Amino acid sequence: MKQQTFEKEIEIKGVGLHSGLDSVLKIMPAEENTGIVFEQNGVLLKALYSNVQDTRNCTLLKKDGAVVSTIEHLMASLYILGIDNAYIKCSNPELPIMDGSAKMFLEKLEKENLKEQNASRRFLKVLRPVRFEDERGNFIELSSPRTEGLYIRFEIEFASKIVGKQVFENTITPDIFLNQIAPARTFCEKYQIDYLRSVGLIKGGSLENAVVLDGEKILNPEGFRVENECVNHKVLDLTGDLYTSGFFILADVKAYKTGHFHNNEILKKLFENKNNYEIL
Repeated sequence: MKQQTFEKEIEIKGVGLHSGLDSVLKIMPAEENTGIVFEQNGVLLKALYSNVQDTRNCTLLKKDGAVVSTIEHLMASLYILGIDNAYIKCSNPELPIMDGSAKMFLEKLEKENLKEQNASRRFLKVLRPVRFEDERGNFIELSSPRTEGLYIRFEIEFASKIVGKQVFENTITPDIFLNQIAPARTFCEKYQIDYLRSVGLIKGGSLENAVVLDGEKILNPEGFRVENECVNHKVLDLTGDLYTSGFFILADVKAYKTGHFHNNEILKKLFENKNNYEIL
């Protein structure tokens, strides 16, 4: 399988979630073995786990004073489209939140022509179990793949009956991603929004780009978009975060009540020991 990039420059516009400011992305073709590279204020930030500096509420890259945040939905879209190489110029430190999912990114990008390159795609195959568990017992584990792909079992559990216990378990294929994962929006409790707004954040947040829960009610008039939307959104974030490995990962993944922090920590543990994986 050969590496791919986009054939021409693509522009995507939206609003930054926290700043509320306009955010413009220019996604450009890149040469073989470049990987996914963001540019902000003239600084190049490779989308690698080692450049992730903050995982509170999103995945944030930081280098030499430049910041690019909320990369996970776009990264998941690039992964599922098979984009190995791209330069992404950002007008704002925040990527546009769009509708809070990967749906709008995917709809825009899947229409674009791709360019096949000469170099072979880089796969990473997990060879033995690697696990990260926090002090609350929430964990993520990578192990050798049952199929030649990325298989995810993700479980969440919330006190609210409107979410409750949700489980996703499947191989991340283009069809599964398009129909179940990409449309799943970020979600939060109303009290979290009230607090974040009180400290000057989520100026661009609205019911147009998030699912908002208020006790046993959902505030969005349309309700949930897909079945088990909350856990499916967690799978979306995980898919994008795993692509910061710099490879297309072949692994079975088990995750229990985890988030961006755990996703970043498991990649650190994976790369600690070369016996954990092989590059194909």
